[in-house]
Formats: sequence, C-alpha cells, structure tokens
Amino acid sequence: MYMERTYVGCPTDQPPISAERKTDASMGEHIFETVKDKELPLAEQVAGQIRQLIIDRQLTNGEKLPNEFELAQQLNVGRGTVREAVKLLVARNVLEIRRGRGTFVARHTGVVNDPLGFAYMPDQLRLAHELLDIRLNMEPWVASLAAQHATQEDVAELRTLCREIEDLIHAGENHLLRDEALHVRIARCTQNRVVPKLLPVIAYSVQLFGSLNDQRIYQETIDTHRQIVDAIAAHDQEAAREAMYRHLTGNLAAITEQDALQAQGQPTPSNAL
Repeated sequence: MYMERTYVGCPTDQPPISAERKTDASMGEHIFETVKDKELPLAEQVAGQIRQLIIDRQLTNGEKLPNEFELAQQLNVGRGTVREAVKLLVARNVLEIRRGRGTFVARHTGVVNDPLGFAYMPDQLRLAHELLDIRLNMEPWVASLAAQHATQEDVAELRTLCREIEDLIHAGENHLLRDEALHVRIARCTQNRVVPKLLPVIAYSVQLFGSLNDQRIYQETIDTHRQIVDAIAAHDQEAAREAMYRHLTGNLAAITEQDALQAQGQPTPSNAL
C-alpha cells in the first residue's frame, strides 16, 4: 500500500512538533502529523489524526477539543471534512458534541453504549444474577485497589458523588447515572488502565438493578456507598473490599427476592432506584 507521510505546519526538513500535552494557550499550534493514505477517505484520515491528538495530549473524558475552524486550519483541510471526521468519532464514542459548547472527549472514550449487547439478551432477571456473579468477584478487589491508590482529589470526588446520590434519593429522583459515575470513579482510582475497560459490565449492571428493584434498598445503598468511600479515604484496603462486598450482596438479596416473586407469579416491584 502506497503511503506518503508529511507534517502539517512544519518545514519538510524538520521533525514534527513534540507530541507532549499542550496547554489551552497553544491549541492553535500546528502539531498534527497528516498521513496521506490513498486507500482511506480523507475524513477517515482526519479522524485518525484527531484520535492521535487525544492520545498525544493525554486528553481525558470531558476535555474540550479545538473548534472546527481551528482543527481545519491545523490539518489544512476544509471544515466540511473536519465535520465528517467528528461525526465518525462521535459514532465510535470517542467524541461527544455538546450543543452551544463544543466538542469534547467522550465519557468512556472508544467504548460504545452496551458494547457487549446486554440489552438484547433474553431474561434480564437472569442476566442481573450473572452480572452480579462477575461483579462479586471483581469489584471488591477493585475497591481494595482503589483504597491503595486513591488521591485526595479522588476521595473528594467520591464524597461529592455520594452526596449527589443521597440528595437525588431523598428528592425522589432517579439517581442511577450518579450511582454509575460513583462506581466508574472507584475503578479509575485504582490507577490501573485495564480496570476502566471493564466498566460496561458495571455500568449496565447498575442500570439493570435499578430497573428491577424498588425503594426498599435505598437506605442500604446510601449506607454501603458511604462505607465504601470512607474505607477508600482511609486507605483501608480490607474495609473497602468488605464494604463493596456488602453493597453487592445487598443487591443479590433484592434480586433473589425478585426471582421468588416471579416464580410465584406475583408482580415484582418496578420502581427505578
């Protein structure tokens, strides 16, 4: 395959600008390496360069990219091509567009919603059990590792999420997105780059449990969340492990009750957590 490599914004006899993370003030600099591949559409090439930008600058979820005009200038392509490239990356859950605010790195970069196809599996109650089997073996260890590595900033964020969940529960509002965010943040506290890749199992499980259970486990959710975060803040690995295990076994008890009611042909609670 024929490949021609050039560097945008750099003289041909000089290497490209270093790919270290840039500050907002330097966003306008030409730092892209443009790969011209005759077998790839231009929008796909530009999408690859934007993806490389995210990696090189170590951009994380929620961080903003240069606007369409700036990207077009830096890549030496038309704004329409940039627009098509961004659409490709949005479809792949690498980027997200926030109307009136700009383009940002997606929350779970590169991980599409429900990548494992859980939503299409029959018998969601059985699936809840199966997901919980995995989480019972995985998340207590994750919590323990989080207790070992969590920073003060991590702990502050975990406490904020706990308060937000409690406020939503007391207000009678759906708290599942913040609940999911709490578990995601705990996973990121581990400083292990592989752990966050397992998040689709946790994220879908949180949403599924919420759809199957009712208000009777609200207080237990509040209490065990506090215990998990307190243990992580104290860097007590064993306490964090035990608190997460209690949290998940509480879910198991609620799901087991749903099984029993279903087997008896009785209606099951349908209120979301």
